[in-house]
Amino acid sequence: MTPRQFAALLGFLFAAAWIGFGLGEAILCLVGAGVFTALLYAGEGFLRGDIDLGELQTRVTNRPNASRGPAPRAR
Repeated sequence: MTPRQFAALLGFLFAAAWIGFGLGEAILCLVGAGVFTALLYAGEGFLRGDIDLGELQTRVTNRPNASRGPAPRAR
């Protein structure tokens, strides 16, 4: 079983437990399972080295300079 399959299984088990214990409506449960699985996928990608947090930080912080005014129009 690959780590991604394991993460999907944990997401499914999380949703099943949420439904079984009556902790929310079915839609909320599906949203919770999706978020939980996405976090597991992101964690698995980070541990495998597929996600570079330094590169992600560079992409987020390198915004164009807003003080130069609007971008020129294309002709």
